[in-house]
Amino acid sequence: MENKQIAITQFGDTDVLAIQTGQIPEPKEGEVLVEVNFAGVNPIDVKTRAGLGWAAEQNKDNLPWIPGYDIAGRIVKCGPGAERFQESDNVAGFIGFPVQGGGYSQYVCVPESLLSYVPPAVTLEAAAAIPLAGQTAAQALNKVKVQEGDSVLILAGAGGVGHLAIQFAVAAKAEVYTTCSERNLDYMATLGAHAINYEFAPVSERLENIDVLIDLVGGDIALDALKCLNDNARVVTIPTISAEMICEKAKLLGFDATGMLVDPDPEQMDTMLYMISVGLLKVEIQKIYPYTEVADAHKQMESGHTRGKILLNMKC
Repeated sequence: MENKQIAITQFGDTDVLAIQTGQIPEPKEGEVLVEVNFAGVNPIDVKTRAGLGWAAEQNKDNLPWIPGYDIAGRIVKCGPGAERFQESDNVAGFIGFPVQGGGYSQYVCVPESLLSYVPPAVTLEAAAAIPLAGQTAAQALNKVKVQEGDSVLILAGAGGVGHLAIQFAVAAKAEVYTTCSERNLDYMATLGAHAINYEFAPVSERLENIDVLIDLVGGDIALDALKCLNDNARVVTIPTISAEMICEKAKLLGFDATGMLVDPDPEQMDTMLYMISVGLLKVEIQKIYPYTEVADAHKQMESGHTRGKILLNMKC
């Protein structure tokens, strides 16, 4: 048996992604060996491949490097002292973040403490879609203390983090507004958000008196959105490249602003899996690519027009 993995061989365009074949690893103390069915593709993977951002900086002397932080699959072996799961259990998790990665693998050893049991009512596809995006969404809302009655603007609501953040904010009984392209207006409404077509006009011309901004875009779009906020508004910005600039500008305007790096939290993952199992959380998956088509998956992510999540099928 061999282990196929997708590596970033050097920083650059999608042609730097290569399929490597290696040995199936042996789980160490407290680890389990997971046969990965699906790996999530996230914007950070694409950014790192291009040589941008913190994970790229940390790994520049460590290439080839296996990206990927979201996995869902089946336990095939438990290492010494690993007792939480049994062989053949379905599990999912947010692994190797932010420096180690490793999710774009057919087999990967993971500390069992990072994994969550996937109940039979939840598909492995859905489970692979939520670790990084779902926890980013939940932690962003916690950071700005979204509560009942708040008016919340979420930039890019149709994306991987956005479509989950909308559902969490709606569940908190906030009044939710979001930006999206024309083709996603109806989809955003089904999630309970008031959708604003950013192709039609800047959001600052359409909204005012917003209490909370959850910025999933960064740059000039986020700076424009600051004009929609009322006094004492709270701002959380996720894209790290522009976070400092946005926080600085927001604070000059008198807002409470913070950047954020998601922190893997298996208990939060357990909660989201439960919510999916009982129908309280819907996961949108735009496309599942065979791992051999990883370059196309990265191109789709770079297009900026992904509804929900993109996955890699690591089995085919």
